[in-house]
Amino acid sequence: MVKSLVVLAAGMGSRFGGLKQMEPVGPNGEFILDYSVQDAISAGTDKIVFVIRKDLEKDFREIVGRKWENRIDIDYAMQEMDDLPEGFSIPEDRRKPWGTAHAVFAARNVVNGPFMVVNADDFYGAEAFRLNSQFLSDTSNDANSYGMVAYRLDKTLSKYGTVSRGVCAVDDDGMLIDIEERLTLKRCDDGIIRDGDTAFADETFVSMNMYAFKRSFMDHLAAGLPAFLKSAEKEPEKEYQITTELRHLLHDGLVTMKVMQTASSWFGITSPEDKDEVVARLKTLKQTDNR
Repeated sequence: MVKSLVVLAAGMGSRFGGLKQMEPVGPNGEFILDYSVQDAISAGTDKIVFVIRKDLEKDFREIVGRKWENRIDIDYAMQEMDDLPEGFSIPEDRRKPWGTAHAVFAARNVVNGPFMVVNADDFYGAEAFRLNSQFLSDTSNDANSYGMVAYRLDKTLSKYGTVSRGVCAVDDDGMLIDIEERLTLKRCDDGIIRDGDTAFADETFVSMNMYAFKRSFMDHLAAGLPAFLKSAEKEPEKEYQITTELRHLLHDGLVTMKVMQTASSWFGITSPEDKDEVVARLKTLKQTDNR
């Protein structure tokens, strides 16, 4: 069984104003994704797939890919706006990428077995990769049994603005019941975390796109993409998110998803102001964890 790690690195970050994943943050000039690749290798991953844009390919291969190509099998998938099912084309007023589910779908031709998914600009911690990798091994005979590592909402907020998170409803057995994308989460002046008028407890589980999928998820994405594209014809900002497709699959009873908790810290770059804190935390991590 070949386990892959799919790194979503094509997005430009609507709030960051630049290519988040190209910002060095480690004490030796590492990118956040370098920590994910190292942790994935340590957890038994056999292959790394970087999902990028074609216009990034040359620089990305030179700056990121080259440092890993002698340590593990590296491949690339291009997330292009025109990578659509037959009969669909890019709407004239569409400017932004199609979303995280479309990014995963872009890797369909280079992923042939179970795989993990992470964002390029999020730090997940080594334990998260071990949990997902072990889950894939333990459930290798169940094609529609998926997993995710969840984090406490209060540990994933930004000091500098709102954040988008997949808010999870989990049953007593640790199985995902529902997941809903919330786009403007923040801690308000009264100390309560809210998205608009809806309040959330600090300990609410959220998805940070740290998933463990089987190859069947690519087939589900292929089946769901046409319906999304039809619904997005008059909504040029609408995105095909992993959370969107998971919600449909869960409600239709087609898949199950195990929610795993980790003591690992999450941190990432949501806005430019987050970078200094990430740099400081990685410096501390190097001192305490021999990173």
